[in-house]
Amino acid sequence: MPPFTNLVSDSNLIQETIDLLRLSGGRAQATQIVDEVFKVSHIDEHLAGLLVGDLVRDDRRFKFIDGNTVELQAYDCESSLLKELDFVVVDIEATGAKMPPNRIIELGAYRVRNGRIVDNFVTLVNPEIPIPRFVIALTGITNEMVKEAPLFADVVPRWLEFVRDAVLIAHNAPFDTNFLNHEISRVYPGHRMLNPHLCTVTLSRRAIPGLTNYRLETVAEHFSVPIMARHRAGSDAEATAKVFIGILERLEEHGVSDLAAAREFLAPDVQGPTSKVQGLLTDLNDSRSDCLGKVG
Repeated sequence: MPPFTNLVSDSNLIQETIDLLRLSGGRAQATQIVDEVFKVSHIDEHLAGLLVGDLVRDDRRFKFIDGNTVELQAYDCESSLLKELDFVVVDIEATGAKMPPNRIIELGAYRVRNGRIVDNFVTLVNPEIPIPRFVIALTGITNEMVKEAPLFADVVPRWLEFVRDAVLIAHNAPFDTNFLNHEISRVYPGHRMLNPHLCTVTLSRRAIPGLTNYRLETVAEHFSVPIMARHRAGSDAEATAKVFIGILERLEEHGVSDLAAAREFLAPDVQGPTSKVQGLLTDLNDSRSDCLGKVG
């Protein structure tokens, strides 16, 4: 197991175990897990305990009790107040939108605490493959610039230490977090980040309705946030962090005080049927536009 508490197994068996525990009130016997997840019946308790213990070992989402009972642990940050949480606002630039085969060429992030930016993490990354010409034209990042940059395998330990238990924030978060997790799985096979994430495309759409679109430059302009160098990870991440600080103030005005309430605030079912469909389409289009903007 990699020595980082924010990495967890991406195994299907783990996810099926989590699903079973949720259906079972958060707790189940090892024999039940072996029967329903491993699909092995009539196994003795000792062997079942060994199999399940090996599966959930070092995964903070589980508590293994007396060698035969697994308990699902609540993820504390869901009930934590937003003002008490650390957020890491991240942006990546990549050789293309699809992974694989594309790779990250720049990673930028800013830590937000108590409504202020308190730290940052910005680095070029050697993608080990050529950068397409249209990406060079878009980002200004050339093959020569990344030639001597660290490989992602060299960056990832520092990245995971920087993130720790923070909530990840990104403008089109699924794109950035999926890309990061794909790169992480190349270094630590079968693992991904545990950190929850929120998307500022969806957050801004709920918190500041009525904008013409919810691309980063549009939302940044609304909050009078300059973007010093569009399509550079550090600059875009810094602008997104400042936008997010503005959104946090709007969430407070809506009475949203913790992460669980923020998720409820973002849920599509807070809208009527027609506006729900329109909202989903708008989020999809704005996310797609911002994603394409990263790579051409």
